[in-house]
Amino acid sequence: MAEAEPSNNSVVAEPRLVICVGDIHGYIKKLQNLWSNLESQFDPQHFNAATIIFLGDYCDRGPDAKKVLDFLINLPSKYPNQKHVFLSGNHDFAFAAFVGVLPEPQNGVSFKEGWKKYEESEDREGWYKGEGYENMHLQGRRWAGHIKARFNTIKGTEYQGSIYDAGPTFASYGVPHGSSDLMKAVPDDHKRFLADMVWIHEEDEEGIRHCKLIAVHAGLEKEKNVGEQLRFLKAKETHLPKIEGLSGRKNVWDIPEELTEKPTIVVSGHHGKLHIEGLRLIIDEGGGFENKPVAAIVASLDEACS
Repeated sequence: MAEAEPSNNSVVAEPRLVICVGDIHGYIKKLQNLWSNLESQFDPQHFNAATIIFLGDYCDRGPDAKKVLDFLINLPSKYPNQKHVFLSGNHDFAFAAFVGVLPEPQNGVSFKEGWKKYEESEDREGWYKGEGYENMHLQGRRWAGHIKARFNTIKGTEYQGSIYDAGPTFASYGVPHGSSDLMKAVPDDHKRFLADMVWIHEEDEEGIRHCKLIAVHAGLEKEKNVGEQLRFLKAKETHLPKIEGLSGRKNVWDIPEELTEKPTIVVSGHHGKLHIEGLRLIIDEGGGFENKPVAAIVASLDEACS
């Protein structure tokens, strides 16, 4: 019996386009320029069906946090066939904590319990003590505080209000840094955005043959069980005063060894660097500096690990 010839009607699916956008830090012009560049680089059919993963840190340092959130909130209506993922960065987590939209701890412990571990830093960092502080997550108090030092020796810049450089975010909503008026000034759709941010995202859908992608703002702790970390981050458990996946440094730089068994891309922002080593991608060229660009990386997951 003769073999049937392949049908001329068979269609080979195009690899899906996945775009990961690094830390924006309140720079609306940089975000708009990046978006225009991305849109011009691809066939509209592919761009309009892309998965866009924003790696977090939308606020602080730059002057236009409010406009950045407006831009991001409007993307699903302007590009309805795209898939948009909005990860929380440590700055966004602290913003959400201050305006009161973090989920309550699932273990019944109050946010106040988390202050104790870091209380020796309270005076130096000038933690917020205004309206609503009594059961505020530690990071919200640090975010809206008034740090005593004027100069950040690590970044080589002056602090803008708090250790988070949150002053420009307050100003973008028309209120002074550290004012409880921000809780009323932030519109409801912005509060919903902050409340709905995810802490981790996995791209592992049907059709990805070779590997999957994990996106998390800072990274995964190398020495801890990956499954437990994923469960914790997906649950958005807020009882800890510091979320390492959003704010860790050296402890989240490398890929956990168990993820090398099945090739897995781990992509993050946060670290103030553009760093690509194997399947570990750190996309934060801007770092919140005025003179550095917002970066993005474009990948086809069908090809990235082949």
